[in-house]
Amino acid sequence: MVEVHSKALDKSIHVNRVIGHIKGELTGPILIFTGGVHGNEPSGVFALQKVMDFLQSNEIPVKGSIYAISGNLKALEKGERYLKEDLNRLWTSKRMNVLNGNNPSKKNEDEVEQTEISAVINDIVSKEEGPFYFMDLHTTSGETIPFLTVNDSLLNRKFTMQYPVPLILGIEEFLEGPLLSYINELGYVAFGFEGGQHDDLASIENHEAFIYLSLVFSESIKKESVNFLHYYEVLAKTSIDSRGIFEIFYHYKIKDDESFKMNPGFLNFQRIKSGQNLAISDEKNINTQKKGRILMPQYQKQGDDGFFIIRSIPLFYLRLSEFFRNKRIDRILPLLPGVNWQSEKRDALIVNRKIAWVFAKQFFHLLGYRSKKIDKTHLIIKNREAASKKEDYYSSNWYNN
Repeated sequence: MVEVHSKALDKSIHVNRVIGHIKGELTGPILIFTGGVHGNEPSGVFALQKVMDFLQSNEIPVKGSIYAISGNLKALEKGERYLKEDLNRLWTSKRMNVLNGNNPSKKNEDEVEQTEISAVINDIVSKEEGPFYFMDLHTTSGETIPFLTVNDSLLNRKFTMQYPVPLILGIEEFLEGPLLSYINELGYVAFGFEGGQHDDLASIENHEAFIYLSLVFSESIKKESVNFLHYYEVLAKTSIDSRGIFEIFYHYKIKDDESFKMNPGFLNFQRIKSGQNLAISDEKNINTQKKGRILMPQYQKQGDDGFFIIRSIPLFYLRLSEFFRNKRIDRILPLLPGVNWQSEKRDALIVNRKIAWVFAKQFFHLLGYRSKKIDKTHLIIKNREAASKKEDYYSSNWYNN
């Protein structure tokens, strides 16, 4: 058990790895919330404890199970993003193979946290039947409206479009090793919620609203059991000017030895112009090459994500993408010059950009693939639909609407 402090509330609480667990009398969905994966983001932890206490003290009828899990306990105790390594960058396939292997290696503090969280998740998945919903609660260093970060599968899209906040697709293409990308590889509904600025009181309120909406949308609790309209409005009123679905098309990654400073005053979803000065790197200006909206400008000391730039995705594009994926048009891709399956699993392709240069990233996005660069001439593109366990959710009302 560790002590976690909230500057917004000027209050401390004590939490264990499992903040709370509620098992309903009837079978139903299994919801797993994580909060505080970054130790300087306590809002989700406070919101989870408050909601779990409310559900239990008021004996709210629950279907299935609800789990609330603390993230980086040691970092939460110190109020730091991480201690040695970013816990939300450790969930790569390579590191998970080592973690689950028979040759234990010496672990730093953050890797120990990962081991414990992984054990809790594995235990839940092994003993529960599902369907599973994983939701990771975060906040940002700069001022922001609430939004969702969503790995781009049709399953994730369909569930998250119930929320009255902006959706950001494709973050998995720019980050290496987030917890949610690992969970998405298992095929479950999994996405992140950014509730506001780290130390803003509204961030806790937004997280509470998000948790209650998630419980209702997944059919874990009935809408009438809580003040649903109030919580819906809490989130809806924050994003009147930024509602919609966006994609990330640029990520400024800070190098290890780089002196990076974001220019002051940028807000999430703020529109930026081509050529606009955004930050300073080693005393040189960083100017954007294209117009768009800025996302998660970094105003903290730890972390290597300088900023992202996003753009709106037209509804026609989303519907075309859904049609192509449902029709499995991607089966033609290995027939194209310069495109080959990476392995017999057929969930990823290697693209030789010297040969297949005519096919832009957006083309592969349409078909459900997101890319990772492996060298100057080759991309690995992975199909987000291949792992989706859609059949687990067929009986859910939201899936059939």
